[in-house]
Amino acid sequence: MDLGGLLSRVEGFREAMVSTLVDLISIPAIGPENGGDGEWAKARRIQEVLEGFGFRVERYDSPDPRVPSGYRPNIVVRLPGEGDRTLWIITHMDVVPPGDLSSWKYPPFKPVVEGGKVYGRGAEDNGQSLVASIYALRAIREFGVKPGINVALAIVSDEETGNKHGINYLISRGLFRHDDLILVPDAGNSDGSMVEVAEKHIMWVRLDVEGKQCHASMPHRCLNASRVAADLILTLDRYLHEKYSFRDPLFDPPNSTFEPTKREPNVESVNILPGRDVSYFDCRVLPRYSLDEVEEDFRRVASQVASRYGAKVSVEVVAKIVSPPPTDVNSEIVRRLIKTIRLVRGVEARPMGIGGGTCAAPFRARGYQVAVWMTSDETAHKPNEYSKISNLVGDAKVFAALPFIEG
Repeated sequence: MDLGGLLSRVEGFREAMVSTLVDLISIPAIGPENGGDGEWAKARRIQEVLEGFGFRVERYDSPDPRVPSGYRPNIVVRLPGEGDRTLWIITHMDVVPPGDLSSWKYPPFKPVVEGGKVYGRGAEDNGQSLVASIYALRAIREFGVKPGINVALAIVSDEETGNKHGINYLISRGLFRHDDLILVPDAGNSDGSMVEVAEKHIMWVRLDVEGKQCHASMPHRCLNASRVAADLILTLDRYLHEKYSFRDPLFDPPNSTFEPTKREPNVESVNILPGRDVSYFDCRVLPRYSLDEVEEDFRRVASQVASRYGAKVSVEVVAKIVSPPPTDVNSEIVRRLIKTIRLVRGVEARPMGIGGGTCAAPFRARGYQVAVWMTSDETAHKPNEYSKISNLVGDAKVFAALPFIEG
């Protein structure tokens, strides 16, 4: 197979890929948990693009009454190869909200191309890989050489908020075989040297502190819930990082993390002492530890701090995702991917673990071969998120070559 010719075909799509990425970024696809209307409008546009290239699109729409359309769409396209096995490339169309708009150089849903980058919410997470996978499949088809394995794309909803209406829905419909190879291009590093094979446990915890509200000039007559919350947050932060301090070099970062994040609004005036404070922790815990034990520690420390102040503190676990066993570093998908990256990009990649959650976890939990890889400046979820055009095109070349490279 003329690998150089195939890669040249991908390179010829550079401007078209940028144009498609700009087009898709301009269509917000935010889940209802984050105040959005879902992915319906973006899915329609993706379907138009695929059908315009001559692909037959399969739709798997998961019912969801919380969105105006009533459904969360999932798109599948297939390119026949030799044999019964399939190489799947799984990307997602939903994005997170932009956050603080004042931190953005450009409006998040009005993409700008500047300095070899495409700026906008969803540019890197997961628009870059979504577009790259589409054009990789187009290049394989137009090049006219049948790979030794079937190739399929699954473009899913609901990755950012739990996977119920996305990849879990597709798995429940029986689309995947256990001898299929699965690539999830949704995490990576700047030189493309990281092949993700493991993820940390994830737990989100809500802390609700009840005190007693009063005028700020008379603190002796009330109980400032924000002071209790501040002490509780710092106490938990110190205790958890000290107790769960093991460092595993497979992961980046190598330690478990316990980060205070969201704070809910309380009083509206600066001269009122709040009677209630609600805050959250995002925990990414190494698989060697038990999330049940971490949860017990949250409750025990919260009870101790509450007793010290005479406050009431409730602890609610908002999300709890136990990471499945990692992908075998010697599995076929990992071997083929590392070899393809070496041949196409000249980079020596190695297996690693991450703290983020991806569509790979539901597959690993069911025993599928799955690897996670992309080239990323790690701007996902940040203001001024961007995709490097060189990464967009380079990753498309890896995706196009992967079906032809045997590990």
